[in-house]
Amino acid sequence: MNRLRGFSRWHARLLGLGAIHALSFSAGPLPHWSLPFVQVFSLAILAFHVFRSTGLQQAAVAGFLFGLSNFGLGLYWLYISMHEYGGMFAPLAATAVLLLAAGLALFIAFACALTRWLSAAHLTLHTDYRRQLLIATTWASAWMLTEWLRGTMFTGFPWMNIGYAHVEGVLAGWAPLTGVYGVAWLAAFAAAAIALLACAKDTENDAKAAIGVGLTILAGLAGIALTHVGWSRPLGEPMIIRLVQGNVPQSEKFDPQLVQQGIATYMKLAALPPKEASGEPDLIVLPETVMPMFQDRIPPATWRQWLDIANARDASLIMGIPLHDAAGGNDRYTNSAIGFDAATPLNELMTGQTAMRYDKQHLVPFGEFVPPGFRWFVDAMSIPLGDFDQGAARQPAFKIDDQMIAPDICYEDVFGEEIILSVRNSEEHGPGASILVNMSNLGWFGDSWALRQHLQISRMRAIETARPMIRATNTGMTAAIGPDGAVRAAIEPMRLGVLDVEVQGMHGQTPYVRLGNLPALVWALLFLLLGFALRKRSA
Repeated sequence: MNRLRGFSRWHARLLGLGAIHALSFSAGPLPHWSLPFVQVFSLAILAFHVFRSTGLQQAAVAGFLFGLSNFGLGLYWLYISMHEYGGMFAPLAATAVLLLAAGLALFIAFACALTRWLSAAHLTLHTDYRRQLLIATTWASAWMLTEWLRGTMFTGFPWMNIGYAHVEGVLAGWAPLTGVYGVAWLAAFAAAAIALLACAKDTENDAKAAIGVGLTILAGLAGIALTHVGWSRPLGEPMIIRLVQGNVPQSEKFDPQLVQQGIATYMKLAALPPKEASGEPDLIVLPETVMPMFQDRIPPATWRQWLDIANARDASLIMGIPLHDAAGGNDRYTNSAIGFDAATPLNELMTGQTAMRYDKQHLVPFGEFVPPGFRWFVDAMSIPLGDFDQGAARQPAFKIDDQMIAPDICYEDVFGEEIILSVRNSEEHGPGASILVNMSNLGWFGDSWALRQHLQISRMRAIETARPMIRATNTGMTAAIGPDGAVRAAIEPMRLGVLDVEVQGMHGQTPYVRLGNLPALVWALLFLLLGFALRKRSA
């Protein structure tokens, strides 16, 4: 009975630890400055349990329990989209979130078990500092590679990568070199170093174990220094960009009786005069599916109103809209963004064949395409505008004045390796982007953590690419982010409003833009191979 009671406390401790870790991916309820510390120290306690585990099974169970609560709490907002707005039976929606959390937790379980297996011969209190460092690098490499696998397999779901907790931390300066996966490696190494120091407490090896913590401090100091490197330079003249947040409730957005009301709200906001005569916007950006119907079903009069707004404000417009292509007799449906100005022919808008067009290329499973075998699951929800066709991986940026604008839609900016393609110069598609634009409709998730978590992700993309990132969303978080990842201005979520901001486009390529994830992956694989070789030698 006592053994069972202790076993239950161990389970509860790890579940609670994962829940604390889930708080580190966006501000609220915790303040911004605390996120890196909460992430590292909660992960360090998990690492301590793994290093002290009796074998692979216990290490894997520790990782699974940690991951189950981490993802179960951190992704709770998926329940809102499936039940409140998708109409799914509440127990089925809750079960779906729990099953997803369990599936994602398997990646953490694998990282813990792999570390325990590779480090079995070194996990004693009486080891030299070289073996202590090998354990720390093994843990960091196993964690980072499983983060990468999670972000790649089955179209990928890299949400809650631990690197996103460090947007305002000392490790953020490494992002232009290594990307978010490299930052994740450093964060995991820091957690392992702290755990090893705790393992070695009150032994003659505590000073040796402190070497890992010392290296972590050096990495943090280097990260601070790297924030002062000028990875990009101004391009052309700054432009004033208006970001529009219509706050149309998701329950009304696709209601046939209320669609026109939502469109009218966005028209009114887009047409507002500037507060100052010198502040006329050069570009007006509207969110994803701002008109929630295919372009050829929209009356010509509505398109003329948009052209009138472009003319009155003497501005270009970028808006998210689903498009239907019927050319060649093959119907094609895409979740897209189009750019136009007052001189754009009406026929181009009606057909969706504007000169500036972007088709979303990383579609959301279940929401924008149906994975094989899951039609029953999608049919259990009432989600409009599904089954889209995929856009090309690299598409031309929108040239507006001196700037090259690269749109991405919804959670596409979660995939840094895809965003950097739009920043690179291309012989086929022209210059890379000087300004990144994310267009989202997070109304599906209410006023939840999803909004603030997504803002953190966008900030990381800005740091990685040294580009400003502007975000136009339906319900939040609409914001302007500088090339250093700092939020320059934002509209509070769940409010109606416009944000007129001056944005300076940038050019120049960071090491991460040039090389992508390859250096970080090779680095991690080399350490795992070293661990494997030493394990075989010790066997």
